[in-house]
Amino acid sequence: MVRNERITMNLQIFGKNKYPTLLLIPGLGVSYEIFLPLIRLLEGCFRIYAVEVDGFTLSKQTQFTSVNDQAAQIIAYMQQHCEGHLDVAYGLSLGGKILSCILERNEIIVDHAILDAAPLLPLPNWIVNPLRYYQAWNVWTCYHWTGFWKRVFHSHYFDVLLDECKKIFPYGGKQAVLDGYKSIYTNKLESISGNDIHFWYGTKEAFVAKPQVKHLLSLCPQVHIQVFDGMNHGQLLIDHSEEVAKRIIEILKMK
Repeated sequence: MVRNERITMNLQIFGKNKYPTLLLIPGLGVSYEIFLPLIRLLEGCFRIYAVEVDGFTLSKQTQFTSVNDQAAQIIAYMQQHCEGHLDVAYGLSLGGKILSCILERNEIIVDHAILDAAPLLPLPNWIVNPLRYYQAWNVWTCYHWTGFWKRVFHSHYFDVLLDECKKIFPYGGKQAVLDGYKSIYTNKLESISGNDIHFWYGTKEAFVAKPQVKHLLSLCPQVHIQVFDGMNHGQLLIDHSEEVAKRIIEILKMK
C-alpha cells in the first residue's frame, strides 16, 4: 500500500530506467556528491537514486527532521516511483542508520542492503548533548578553518570530507548537525528485515563499529560482516570507489 507521506527531499537520478535500481544515502555533514565517483562507475549498469538528506543539501535551505522521517520519505518516494522495490541500497554512516530504519519498517522490498559503518545503538543520555555540540563545532571548523585541518590531517581522505562540509554547511548549518546527531544517538534499531544484509566497517573504526555489529547479529544472525584493513570511517568509499563499485555489482549477482 502506498502511503500518503510528505516528500520534501530531493533525489538525484542517474542511469537508465531499464537498469537495476541502486539507492545511495550519504552520511551526516556531506551531500550526495560524496557518491559522484561511485556514480560515474555504476551509472552504466544501474538506475541510481542518490538521496539529498534534509539538512545536508546543496543550493537550498533545509532542516534535518529525524532518521525516521528521512526513512519514511524515501519509502514513500520508492513506493511512488519504483513500485516499492530496490535491487540494492547502500547507506554510509547516517545513511546506513536511515537505511536500517527503512529495513526495520519493512514497507518496501530491498533485495540487497549495505550498511557502511551505520550507528545502530543509542548512546547514554549524559553523553548525547556534549557529543552533538562537539560535532557541530567540528563541522563548523571544517567550514571556516579548512586550511588548519588540512595541515593537521594532511590526507586526500580528509580533504574530501572537509570540502563536503564546506559545501553543505551554508544550507543546513549547525542546527542540522545538532539535530542529526541527536536523532542518530537516541534511537535503537529494534528489528530488521531483509534477505541479504551486509555491514561494512574499517579496522580504524572497530572500537565504535563492533558493538553495532554485535547488536545487528543479535537481530539477524545471517548478516554478512566485512572488515576492511586500514580503513577509517567513510574512507573505503572515498579512496577506493572502484572497490565499492565492484562489491556492489558482485552483491547484485548474488540473487
